[in-house]
Amino acid sequence: MTKVNREIVVSEALDLLDEVGLDAVSTRRLAQRLGVEQPSLYWYFRTKKDLLAAMAQAAMAPHSAAPLPTPDDDWREWFLDNTRSFRRTLLMRRDGARLHAGSTPVGDLDRIRRKMDFLVTSGVPERDAQTAMLAAGRFTVGSVLEEQADAGSGDGSDPPADVPMIDHESAFEAGLALILDGLLHHTALRAAGDR
Repeated sequence: MTKVNREIVVSEALDLLDEVGLDAVSTRRLAQRLGVEQPSLYWYFRTKKDLLAAMAQAAMAPHSAAPLPTPDDDWREWFLDNTRSFRRTLLMRRDGARLHAGSTPVGDLDRIRRKMDFLVTSGVPERDAQTAMLAAGRFTVGSVLEEQADAGSGDGSDPPADVPMIDHESAFEAGLALILDGLLHHTALRAAGDR
């Protein structure tokens, strides 16, 4: 039997997620995987919702470890790179977007503040920066939800001939460019209005 602690429970839960998908993750299955009795998991997580929140936070570790912007960074390039990093991280886990959707970034608040401060210091009005970051985040989660749903359909059927195949990465990049263009437009309008 493996010695169990909170980190091992979360790590094994994420591995279970990758194997069976979010709908099949259960505390019963996780306990079997760990070789422990199901009630012992409540020592680490009072509810399945608590476990899922810890899994979501751990799954975001690659994005959370990405370097923060520096004053020398171009905010437009940083905005694109930051959103792409978020997408890559969601795609690292089976059902990563579903796991993340609705989670609260409790451990990431300082990083979020620093990112927002960078955008505002770079000349983006605070309200626009907040709205753009929220829109980019939700757009990314939605894009990855669709991409992972397509990948998981696996029913072997081909779409009708008149339905175009979706290149998820190209569609994501096009949408991200539109969000950035809108942010640039708003920033320019506000700057012109301040004159």
